[in-house]
Amino acid sequence: MNNLLSLFADNLLPILITAGAGYILQRTLRVDPKPLARVTFYLFTPALAFTIALSTSITGSDIIHMTCFAVAVVILMSILSWTLSRVLRLPQQTASVFILTATFMNAGNYGLPLNDFFFGDEGLAWASVFFITNALLTNSLGVFITTAGRQPLRSALVGLLKIPAVYAIPLAMLVRSVHWQLPISIDRPLSLLGSAMIPSMLILLGMQISYGGLPERKDLLVLVAGLRLIISPLLAFLIAPLFGLKGLSAHVGILESAMPTAVLATVITTEFDVEPDFATGAVLITTLLSPLTVAPLLAMIRG
Repeated sequence: MNNLLSLFADNLLPILITAGAGYILQRTLRVDPKPLARVTFYLFTPALAFTIALSTSITGSDIIHMTCFAVAVVILMSILSWTLSRVLRLPQQTASVFILTATFMNAGNYGLPLNDFFFGDEGLAWASVFFITNALLTNSLGVFITTAGRQPLRSALVGLLKIPAVYAIPLAMLVRSVHWQLPISIDRPLSLLGSAMIPSMLILLGMQISYGGLPERKDLLVLVAGLRLIISPLLAFLIAPLFGLKGLSAHVGILESAMPTAVLATVITTEFDVEPDFATGAVLITTLLSPLTVAPLLAMIRG
């Protein structure tokens, strides 16, 4: 028990406190989270991804393995949640938001700082690959699932070209391959921008959760929580060896798969008016319940 409390205090409590500051900020000053979200997504995130990929010992083949693993987790979770939606005979829109919230995890706001605290810089590097893959899938497959075919997949894929993080890791790999040393005048601004990503993401997480409430279908929320917090990491544990992940890379992949529902789910469902109250409730309840599942997982990883 003391070990669990120590893991919670050292790794999860700092995340909750920082997110809580964002929650209080939004509640008291009614700060609009959208500008911060855009700055974080389009500036801080690619800067951190680039600097980490540039300095890490992770190779190009390692990145491919983690990318394929992250894609597999999302695809398998989407198939499982789609099957359950059919069994439960959910209406079209409810099924869409159910699949979205059960499939896509908060690999950024929550997953990146947690891996940074628990594993350090190398763990953060692996987690960044998982996060970027998940972000791309959320902005393409996630949009397609939410709109249930009303939004052409081609439009969602074209939108990926506007995401700077798509180019960050390949560009860093290119710089590494030619052994180019970045000038200090470029390296330092990138490092400063990248270091702002994690605190910004946590503040943003709290601000977005402040909008939360619980929708009527609380039974579905329980099911989403079970899928997101228990089934997803279990599935990740089973398939990690198939993608050549072991040791630290496997631990990071499993931990990222155990994250609560992606905050971006509320943005997408609000944008397309597909039961945003359910998505917000899923983010809220899975985030609040996550310490109960993530702390034991951290204890198992530590061994």
